[in-house]
Amino acid sequence: MLQPFAHYGTHILLPFIIALIWYKSDWKMAFLIMLAGILIDLDHFLATPIFDPNRCSIGFHPLHSSFAILFYVFLLAPKKSRLVALGLICHIIADLVDCSFM
Repeated sequence: MLQPFAHYGTHILLPFIIALIWYKSDWKMAFLIMLAGILIDLDHFLATPIFDPNRCSIGFHPLHSSFAILFYVFLLAPKKSRLVALGLICHIIADLVDCSFM
């Protein structure tokens, strides 16, 4: 029962906290951009079944692979892609929290 709260709480709270701390003047836009990191879950449509509550996304889905995660880390360097990268990394952290319950 705690797993969904931890997972979705991390999906929402982590970008919210980052936006409030580092993007005070435009925190709403920063929050929405980071929240869009959830779109990497579109790669779940490539799996059968699409959703499996006992499957860890990290390392299974293409946009959750080690190579993809490394790419997200490199996206932190350019200022123009930093918010997107933070959103993607927040998403990966949320999925790691989810995997820790398995």
